[in-house]
Amino acid sequence: MTKQLSEEQKGEKTIELIDIDELSKNQDNESKSRIMKGKTGLLIATIAIAMSSFHLFTAVVPMVSTKQRALHLLFALVLVFLLYPGRKKSNKGKPTIFDYLFATVSAISVGYLFVMFDTIASRGMSSTTIDLIMGAITMIVILEATRRSVGIELVILSLLFLAYAYLGPYLPGALAHRGYTATTLIEHMYIGSEGIFGIALGTSATYIFLFILFGAFLNGTGLSSFFTNGAMAIAGHRVGGPAKVSILGSAGLGMINGSATANVATTGVFTIPLMKKIGYSKRIAGGVEATASTGGQFTPPIMGAAAFIMAEMLGIPYTSVLIAAIIPAILYFLSIWIMVHYEGKKNGLKGIPKEQLPAFKPIFKERGHLILPVILLMVLLFMDYTPIYAAFFAIVATFLVSYLRKSTRMDFKTLLKTLEEGAKGGLTVAIATAVVGFIIGVVSLTGVGLKLANVILVLANEQLFLTLFLTMVTAIVLGMGLPTAACYIVGATVAAPSLIQLGVEPIVAHFFVLYFACLSAITPPVALASYAAAGIAGESPSKVGWTGFRLGIAGFIVPFAFVYSPELLLQSNDYLASGLALVSAIIGVFALATSVVGFFLVKNQIIESVLLFSASLLLIQGGIMTDSIGIAILALVFFNQLRRKKRLDIAIDNRKEVI
Repeated sequence: MTKQLSEEQKGEKTIELIDIDELSKNQDNESKSRIMKGKTGLLIATIAIAMSSFHLFTAVVPMVSTKQRALHLLFALVLVFLLYPGRKKSNKGKPTIFDYLFATVSAISVGYLFVMFDTIASRGMSSTTIDLIMGAITMIVILEATRRSVGIELVILSLLFLAYAYLGPYLPGALAHRGYTATTLIEHMYIGSEGIFGIALGTSATYIFLFILFGAFLNGTGLSSFFTNGAMAIAGHRVGGPAKVSILGSAGLGMINGSATANVATTGVFTIPLMKKIGYSKRIAGGVEATASTGGQFTPPIMGAAAFIMAEMLGIPYTSVLIAAIIPAILYFLSIWIMVHYEGKKNGLKGIPKEQLPAFKPIFKERGHLILPVILLMVLLFMDYTPIYAAFFAIVATFLVSYLRKSTRMDFKTLLKTLEEGAKGGLTVAIATAVVGFIIGVVSLTGVGLKLANVILVLANEQLFLTLFLTMVTAIVLGMGLPTAACYIVGATVAAPSLIQLGVEPIVAHFFVLYFACLSAITPPVALASYAAAGIAGESPSKVGWTGFRLGIAGFIVPFAFVYSPELLLQSNDYLASGLALVSAIIGVFALATSVVGFFLVKNQIIESVLLFSASLLLIQGGIMTDSIGIAILALVFFNQLRRKKRLDIAIDNRKEVI
């Protein structure tokens, strides 16, 4: 599980370097998908490698979008039915006859659209009986694949939307509509451009899959280990060191995989035990890891799948989303960093002795070159290359750069394994975006999105703050148990329009929804990232969930701040205003963190925590008047605590003299 990277470290009493790839393999053994060997394993590996190869091919040789999406979904459905058991009691080592049957039927129904698409298009997208049969089968297998790989919650939500479309005439009040027949629904979902094979699946089939594959290539070369070991070398010796390692490592890994639970599973198996070892409680250790890992979904340059979908829905370059994400991500991780620092100071938790830690220089010398493909990706994106081309060239560069060091070299076997893992990593996103096509399709047919937006506006009396609050609640509730991408799409379709109607810029409104879609991973009662961390920490999921919620509190406040101060999303050419907003927000985040932890120079009195929290809200909101009041309150608490600290120090010195 561990290995040394250089001869310089042999014989020293150090914490050995972590092999993240090995930890990931161990975590895979505990996942709900099958781990198969032999002929079945070879079959699945072949299909997965073919899927990745197909996407690399279509990145440089474009295909008709619907056909490309159909093959993307075909591969995903077949692999899901072979990898994910239909029941928990099913044999996890071997697919059943029903699994093979579902896989075959999926290939036929989706493959039919691929083969017949030109014919269907030539007759004006009108359907025949066989079209409708294949469409109905496709919808059924997508729902079953979703149940297996994503969860029953998204299946229920999709069925509710389909029922709404069908039962329109029987619904009360503003929700009523003329209703749509089963034939119309199947046509719209299967053949239309706003259903299954619409924008959501299209984003998965192009940008998202390639970026997931890019992350798999980076993992294959060992960049994940570089991030974690580098974080250990940089921050391990500081106050609360392992917690800061968790923050840096999770931020680094989040930049290349964008999955909260995957981050927890990868870094948490190392950082959580270390945090417990130096004195952090189980709930704090689990909460820190869950909160830090969640931030990876909105951390540039490779954000979660939802960020690519946002760019596509808004019709803006991905670089615009990337730039807008910078300051909020900094504020989020800075808040967690300050909290764990003062939590450590409050409890006297020191870091790991520096002599026991690996040195950064040999780590960077051995694997620092693996950062080059990430830099290339950024350069290409800002040179206005499409994300598809940028990801393709970054993947090629990763393979070539790996040969600069023997320890990172990708041989043919590693290459095939990476292609296989990349395909498996993209399955849940592919299935989730396909089933979300049902929801998008119903919204486009019925206009329910605008109706629900109007309901939110009526409930909020068209007040911006109340509308923001209701949008937040909507996004969090929708996100309970759902993948972030699915939660974001539903939230952006249902809730974002209400904000836009009140004059909020579209990118700001969508970012607001995105943040709360991501933060649902640490929001009780269904906090998936916290639950994953709780399992590793050996603590109650509820305790870890509420602790993660407390540690991630900045993530719940910053979105309100950037609605009122869009400068925080760099949506203005006034760089001075953006700079002032950033400084104000940083001071506000500091006040917020010390308020939540209950410690600044000394342990907070209750009134001091209340004052610090009030100051944080004033500072994060921005504005000359609010900033001035916030800084004055912060200064008041500081000087009061400084006076108390001096008294405490004198008392301690007097006690020492007596002794």
